[in-house]
Amino acid sequence: MRILLTGGERNDITQIEPLLDGIRTSFVLADKGYDAQRAIDAAAGAGAVPVIPRRTCTTSRRPFDAILYKERNLIERFFNKLKHFRRIATRYDKLARNYRSFLLLVATLKWLS
Repeated sequence: MRILLTGGERNDITQIEPLLDGIRTSFVLADKGYDAQRAIDAAAGAGAVPVIPRRTCTTSRRPFDAILYKERNLIERFFNKLKHFRRIATRYDKLARNYRSFLLLVATLKWLS
């Protein structure tokens, strides 16, 4: 697992390359926000098949495994469990390193339980 922090005003897709850097996987599951050539190229660079649904405004056709995409639900539920910690949900920490440290601590505890 890899967690990258960005400013709240930044788009998530700007971090797709560093997120996948050095990771070897078979599939990359992402939501419609990652439906762009940049994400497709980053997934291919990681040697993975992108499992990203098309946005309604996208004209190009791309194969999409809807059954495998349902596994993304596990990721969403994991983030929901992290947000049960008020310190994470409301971002009390002023410094990004403190916030990230607590986030990694809670993620480790959830992963072990």
